[in-house]
Amino acid sequence: MAKSKVLVVGGTGYIGKRIVKASLAQGHITYVLQRREMGLDIDKIQMLLSFKKQGARLIQGSFSDHQSLVDAVKQVDVVICTMSGVHFRSHNILLQLKLVDAIKEAGNIKSSLRAEIQKTKLPINLHLLTILVQNRRRLRQFLLQTPNQTVTFLILIIVVVLSLSFPIFVVLSFLSPSSSFNGALLGPSSSFNGAPNLLRQLRFIPSEFGTDPSRMGHALEPGRVTFDEKMRVRRAIEEAKIPFTYVTANCFAGYFAGNLSQMETLLPPRDKVTIYGDGNVKVVYMDEDDVALYTIKTIDDPRTLNKTLNIRPPENILSQRELVEKWEKLIGKELQKISCSQEDFLASIKGLDFASQVGVGHFYHFFYEGCLTNFEIGEEGEEASELYPDVKYTRMDEYLKLYL
Repeated sequence: MAKSKVLVVGGTGYIGKRIVKASLAQGHITYVLQRREMGLDIDKIQMLLSFKKQGARLIQGSFSDHQSLVDAVKQVDVVICTMSGVHFRSHNILLQLKLVDAIKEAGNIKSSLRAEIQKTKLPINLHLLTILVQNRRRLRQFLLQTPNQTVTFLILIIVVVLSLSFPIFVVLSFLSPSSSFNGALLGPSSSFNGAPNLLRQLRFIPSEFGTDPSRMGHALEPGRVTFDEKMRVRRAIEEAKIPFTYVTANCFAGYFAGNLSQMETLLPPRDKVTIYGDGNVKVVYMDEDDVALYTIKTIDDPRTLNKTLNIRPPENILSQRELVEKWEKLIGKELQKISCSQEDFLASIKGLDFASQVGVGHFYHFFYEGCLTNFEIGEEGEEASELYPDVKYTRMDEYLKLYL
């Protein structure tokens, strides 16, 4: 099965450059939008040229030229936007609304699955089958644990009825995760090469990669502007019925782990460290290269279609104190710990410029409230390390060795 063709918008940015490299490494034909607005930014131009040497295809486009975006989108199956959403650098989240409009007009990232099924002339209820496949793991586990043979038999009858005249490899794949037919549903590794990959649907991955904005309606002002704008983009995507995957990657290690979560430096302290509250609130630290790889893994995976991918691998769920202890072990020295109470932290926001207030507000939700880990992932989401156990994600003790 041919892999999806990918367009990365924002490919020269902090996470975007990693998405480009991961896409190329995973064998996808990868396009990178070359924006005319780059002007004389030699670093970005040189980065684009380096991507080209690695096999990427550069495509001209501009957010001030709607047709150029439409033309770019028409070249691909998947659009991944990685435009910056942090205020201390650049903040372009709402520019994605222009990209949504371009995707709507291009029309190719929409209803592609239905078109594939029509080609095969299979009379099938698309919506119900997609739900069935996305929840196949849970239903199979239920069947195996159900002692009542009558209930099991009735559920199997329902599966057959939903499948109607769908080829037998669908039912076999559903019942046996180790079956060689399984790839017909879940990806390019199938040994049954004649089976069409009917459940690969084309999609848009907007620029999120941080905190799940749908859980941040209570966020402090002015920091909530980031989440409000991301939700506005989400609504536009869903109203346009554009297939999507939202990626929440929590705390980038370069900004939160290497500095032991200190706010005024990106390097780890060697003498004293500020601890937020008691320092025991759990957060999630992620190597940015791992975030990129997990993101690319989703694009041909029906299990992540119209869902949120939560990148929350268990060994990277750490408290700030646990992170500090890893660093202390590496340097062979105990740091002086200065505790900052919730009240003092909130008081520190006053008098800061707008961008700093946004950042400090986010820190509050991460390290005092625990917004990254204080919920269970429901039916609307999937956890990345469970879906892709083959990814050997970077643990933070290994990451911190870079700073020795």
